[in-house]
Amino acid sequence: LQLVESGGGLVQPGGSLRLSCAASGFTLEYNAIGWFRQAPGKEREGVSCISSRGDRTLYADSVKGRFTISRDNAKNTVYLQMNSLKPEDTAVYYCAASPYSTSNIDQRRYIYWGQGTQVTVSS
Repeated sequence: LQLVESGGGLVQPGGSLRLSCAASGFTLEYNAIGWFRQAPGKEREGVSCISSRGDRTLYADSVKGRFTISRDNAKNTVYLQMNSLKPEDTAVYYCAASPYSTSNIDQRRYIYWGQGTQVTVSS
């Protein structure tokens, strides 16, 4: 069972990135999926989550209106579209799968984790 994040990189403030979270070894269609991030010297925090059917989403206040989570169960992939990026968005971003079909962004509700992808917002 594996989750693999991709799409990270270096972007200027105000720019955009789209992160992908692909699953192998299992299907994501029954799992809520969350995105989390950890900045240097800080604890990991929840960013966003989406229900198994994609009909419910949650966002941290810090990213509301800028980030959009979505999923394509046919491709076994979840996405995080990040717009209007700020330097404070710099972090390693992780996706995780919950055993529940709906969830919140409490990381204790997630059991499968990817290795992370680095996002750096800098001029």
